[in-house]
Amino acid sequence: MTEEEKEKLAEETINKNMPQGFQKVSNADSDIKKVIGVMSGKGGVGKSFITSLMTSISNKKGLNTAVLDADITGPSIPKSFGVHKKAVGTEYNILPVETASGIKMMSINLLVDNEAEPVIWRGPVIGGAVQQFWTDVIWGDIDVMFVDMPPGTGDVPLTVFQSMPIDGIIIVTSPQELVEMIVSKAVIMAQKMNIPVLGLVENMSYFECPDCHKKHEIFGKSRVDEIASAYGIESTVRIPINPEFASCVDQGRVEDIDTAFLEDFYNKVIN
Repeated sequence: MTEEEKEKLAEETINKNMPQGFQKVSNADSDIKKVIGVMSGKGGVGKSFITSLMTSISNKKGLNTAVLDADITGPSIPKSFGVHKKAVGTEYNILPVETASGIKMMSINLLVDNEAEPVIWRGPVIGGAVQQFWTDVIWGDIDVMFVDMPPGTGDVPLTVFQSMPIDGIIIVTSPQELVEMIVSKAVIMAQKMNIPVLGLVENMSYFECPDCHKKHEIFGKSRVDEIASAYGIESTVRIPINPEFASCVDQGRVEDIDTAFLEDFYNKVIN
């Protein structure tokens, strides 16, 4: 059997075994116009950081903005925005928590008693929680929602792709050569699910010396344009290493970060 025949057989097997018609309807009191997923093929590349920045830019542009934290076992969105109060609701619905600037948010950390306690759940339970964030939360009138997905191509990304009307995804990566293989897995998964890949973000791309302003590629030479070209991804951006970014996130002040370096990318992918 040739490589082409093996690939075709594998795709047919996936399509045959993939459940169809799983898309869920959002809450009756929600009107969500655009849903953008933020995904990474592996952990530790700053996916939640990019989600927070994109959410912040949307809100500053005057859009009614929401963020759904689908990373159930590694939720970090609330801390980035300095949100620690708990979500409340009725017998049937949940009310999202709002940040100081009015961004609507839902995360498992807004529902558990102690946000430091680990969520030790099996895949189906985690997937069910993500679906409930979509169906049971009264989001209201939302222009754009960002979904922060856990790393990899497992249960939760599959649940998000099948359950929600995703308009496109942004893939976050880092400069290491190994990442090209990891990115390819995320891209191919999106293609198989008929989800457009809107852009590619290379985080921790370089460090700019504050004194001489020379750029140092600490994690290796940038490969973002090369990878994007290989998969037909039109929009890319390189995000520098900046200690102030980490400080702002740790202090719950992600909205205070000057996002000028991300504005062009945002305008290209969110239109």
